[in-house]
Amino acid sequence: MTGDRTAAEDVVSLTFLEAWRVREKVHPDGDSLRPWLLGIATNVLRNTARAARRHRAAMARLPVGESLPDFVDELVCRLADAEQLAAARAALSRLRPAEQEVFTLCVWAGLTPGEVAQALGVAPGTVRSRLSRARIKLRELAERQLAQERGNSLQRPGAGGQIPGGRADAARSIQENTR
Repeated sequence: MTGDRTAAEDVVSLTFLEAWRVREKVHPDGDSLRPWLLGIATNVLRNTARAARRHRAAMARLPVGESLPDFVDELVCRLADAEQLAAARAALSRLRPAEQEVFTLCVWAGLTPGEVAQALGVAPGTVRSRLSRARIKLRELAERQLAQERGNSLQRPGAGGQIPGGRADAARSIQENTR
């Protein structure tokens, strides 16, 4: 009657639970207990159908919520951004002080080359050339830093303690790899 195997199993379970609960009230006079059990099963089935209708109606009254985006993609992007920012900061610290000043004022503070030239007391052409050199050096240093970090992360065990590589590499001890 339910049309669903799991729902039918639930009805049968509830039927026998209810039969056990009211067992003291039953006095069989040699007749079969089958009609009594089927009566309980019918009532349990009605109660379950009624509860399911009430549940559906209550759920229909709830406002439809918007689906939430998967946070994993955003987390991966944030981790990548954090890696790039750390590499950029490390690379920025390796620039000459004059290039650091020009880069931070132009890029991070958003000043124009003319404003930076006025603030530092140098010619606007000097600001542009320092900024160009700083960008080139930063790109190279940051890429090198990221490559180095990613190379180190490949050497460290990842999730589950596994190291990327073939079976032969995994079977060798560290001393064998250095020979």
